[in-house]
Amino acid sequence: MLVAAAVCPCPPLLVPAVAAGAAPELDRARTACLDAVGVLAAARPDRLVVVGPDPDADPDGTVTYPEGAVGGFRGFGVDLDVRLGAGAPGDGDATRPLPPSLAVAAWLLQRADWADAPVEGVGVAGSLPPERCAEAGREIAARAPRVALLVMGDGSACRSVKAPGYLDARAADFDERAAGAQGAADTAALAALDADLAYELKAAGRAPWQVLAGAAHGASPEGRLLYDEAPYGVGYLVAAWS
Repeated sequence: MLVAAAVCPCPPLLVPAVAAGAAPELDRARTACLDAVGVLAAARPDRLVVVGPDPDADPDGTVTYPEGAVGGFRGFGVDLDVRLGAGAPGDGDATRPLPPSLAVAAWLLQRADWADAPVEGVGVAGSLPPERCAEAGREIAARAPRVALLVMGDGSACRSVKAPGYLDARAADFDERAAGAQGAADTAALAALDADLAYELKAAGRAPWQVLAGAAHGASPEGRLLYDEAPYGVGYLVAAWS
């Protein structure tokens, strides 16, 4: 059963070593992320599952990463490796490196000194249909009596002319609806996000957010929106559910 969730953006720039001289620009986002992770610890879960977009996942499926799986930021010019959780790799494909979103999550957990529950990762294809997202979420929530989720994902990448996807007039409204749903822990609103529109707006968080909506089925969480801005023209939001 889902007992808590944290929603965080997943740009590698969240890691100061990657951001370098631009690191202070995301200080408020980092603080909000650590506050959200603190909500997870306070829930005393039996298991923490980290969910994020995964470019290597099957278009209609997910990839599981065991505790101890390793990732890093060498592809971004930084000699920095991270490990998911504190333990050695368990069952599963321990040789598969973490995708960038889960590597950022692993960095966040290390920074928060996470030691409150075993950790595993789930990589989600960006094209995963909403109904499959909901199914994956329900399966995750059933893995332990008390499950917490750390959900990584960005909003639209079309909020300004300098954004990765250039300016799209629909982007601000999409992000506003997503942020409102996260802040209210509105699972129906999250589940209703348009997958085709999210793809057009390069909103990588759509599928992980809908996994969260599925995991919260049957629960009645309360939500708080901790951060909602669009630096670099990309929508980043942080929320905590408990």
